[in-house]
Amino acid sequence: MALSLETRVSLNDGTKMPVLGLGVWQAAPGKETRTAVAAALEIGYRLIDTAKLYGNERDVGIAVRESGIRRDEIFVTTKLWNSDHGYESALRAFERSRKELGLDIVDLYLVHWPVPGLRHESWKALLRLRDDGLARSVGVSNYTARHLKELVPASPTQPSVNQVEFHPFLYQKELLSYCESHGVQLEAYSPLMKGHRHDDPVLLGIAAKYNRTVAQILIRWSLQHGLVVIPKSVRAERIRENASVFDFELRREDMERLDALDERSHTAWNPDDLP
Repeated sequence: MALSLETRVSLNDGTKMPVLGLGVWQAAPGKETRTAVAAALEIGYRLIDTAKLYGNERDVGIAVRESGIRRDEIFVTTKLWNSDHGYESALRAFERSRKELGLDIVDLYLVHWPVPGLRHESWKALLRLRDDGLARSVGVSNYTARHLKELVPASPTQPSVNQVEFHPFLYQKELLSYCESHGVQLEAYSPLMKGHRHDDPVLLGIAAKYNRTVAQILIRWSLQHGLVVIPKSVRAERIRENASVFDFELRREDMERLDALDERSHTAWNPDDLP
């Protein structure tokens, strides 16, 4: 299937999610977040990813409402933070996030981190939110294959999405395979590695071969692995550059060269040893 900025993938609950979006982690609350989201929506992005932790849910909501774009065309994600785990606490936290966003419905609500001892109760709360029609889809974030294997058999329904750090230096092949076989859409955060390793000779060589930036190569690599991708930027020119990845395709040998860069290198949190 040919990909475009308009392409959406079907989640296991029937909801359709854009394959490319804007992440707003570390985007400052206020003008910076509003301007970045407005620029992304004007360029054609329809997926915006925020979280309670980021402190900018309100500004995402304002930018969405002021865009003039129909609400059902924009896919908004936010997340449950660690201090709000537990059944009733998660329900209350969702309502606070919904009010901050100023939206009637959240398109995707995620468990941000698999907090030991409480994550199953939190997941039950998310299922209720979905059943009540307040969240169109629910999922998890930073779950390893081990965490998913613990959750899936104990739940009446599987997460629609698992959002994790994913890039060539953290090519989570086992996790990708597990998610694909169980109908869980894998979503890549920090696909640009926060700018680290962009001087790697392999990345530079492949970027030169296709006459693209390293960032574009990294995003395209994730897309060709079937992931939803949410690169973060607050600069309009970079947001536009990150979306200019649909008019070329990486050849198999170059995908394999990028796959081979894996060294289990996290630039964000590492949940591997979390019980």
